[in-house]
Amino acid sequence: MKKILFNIKSITLAAFISLASCVSDDLADVGDLEDFTGPTPFYNFSDITTSEFDCNDVELWAKYEYSFQAGSNLAVNGTQYQWAFTDASGNAVTDFNLVNPDLKVLELLIEAELATVVAIEDDIADLEFKIPCEDDAAKLAVMEAEIESLEAQLEAAEAALTDETLQNVADYEAQIEALPEATLQDQELIIEFPEPGDYIVYLTVTDNLGKSDITEKIVTVAQAVPSVPVPEIAEAGFEDNSLFDGSGDGRDSWRVPSNDAWSPVGGGTTVIQINSKSEEGILPEGIQSAKFPSDGSRVAYQEIEVTPGAEYVITYFSAFNMDATGEMNVSILTPNTSSYAEAQLEANIIASRTDTNDGRVVDVFKQHAITFEAGENESVIIFATNSGDEARLDAFAITVKQ
Repeated sequence: MKKILFNIKSITLAAFISLASCVSDDLADVGDLEDFTGPTPFYNFSDITTSEFDCNDVELWAKYEYSFQAGSNLAVNGTQYQWAFTDASGNAVTDFNLVNPDLKVLELLIEAELATVVAIEDDIADLEFKIPCEDDAAKLAVMEAEIESLEAQLEAAEAALTDETLQNVADYEAQIEALPEATLQDQELIIEFPEPGDYIVYLTVTDNLGKSDITEKIVTVAQAVPSVPVPEIAEAGFEDNSLFDGSGDGRDSWRVPSNDAWSPVGGGTTVIQINSKSEEGILPEGIQSAKFPSDGSRVAYQEIEVTPGAEYVITYFSAFNMDATGEMNVSILTPNTSSYAEAQLEANIIASRTDTNDGRVVDVFKQHAITFEAGENESVIIFATNSGDEARLDAFAITVKQ
């Protein structure tokens, strides 16, 4: 114990001597040292570029906006910020737009007040975007009818806006009008770059003692590209009347081009059967699912459009009757596959998944996923077949993998 106390005393004495050595009785403000610590600047940024392309992927416009936020290691009053920009060669860049970040916030608040109206406007815009590139007259007629219906809904939604909502919107719009212009001295700002390319972004931070430092980063502004559209899987849940025009028996989109060519057993009908439930909530989706008899004679086939070079994830649910050992296979095939025999060739299989009923519970659905790349293909075939035990499929969905 004495040894421990002695060590503590020694440490304390050493610390005291160290502090005392900094004191000079010959100086004013004895014990005060000049603070040589200056600011160490840093900044964060994020890409908030927006753009619009037509249905042929032709760029209509693009705003190459980036959000910047400056900071330093010192939390002192009077800290000043100064931004500057050059191209990759060091030439000053001045033809950019500055945006007050509060503008984006206020615009979002206005959209929140007008949520119903904005949602309908977005639905109309989506349909108007698709119409110029739609070749199917039946689908075109349905979309035009939907727009007419949505325009009536929009008129009703606008008429239903309350005085309180309209006043809130007016208040936000007044705040937008009163926003100060963004400057290169703001701690936070949004910069709209003139075009894609590499830019060097400099930040100088000066503290209230006049000390300053500078930091820089290369910011690569990438060319805007059209977003990859999500493919449509028709009658994905095998429900009646779920086609674009309100028709369909849940199976129409899943029929093979030729029963003889696509039959696993060499002939006869290949059309999937439908299993129905009396109420929703029992199946993964709706009240119908696709049924595949245990003899393996029925198949599901649907060709869908994809974007070359994109990667996708298809999900679906399966269930078994558990009367015998069985399996369910779902494959993604190249569009040139023209028969069941060709569907077994490795060259035609882009991706495939086989699930057995080992350990499964009768009529209990389990979700699966298949990831695949479109490659050079503009379409692929979803093909499903079973063997050994009666099986069901339900609730197909597809997403673009980012």
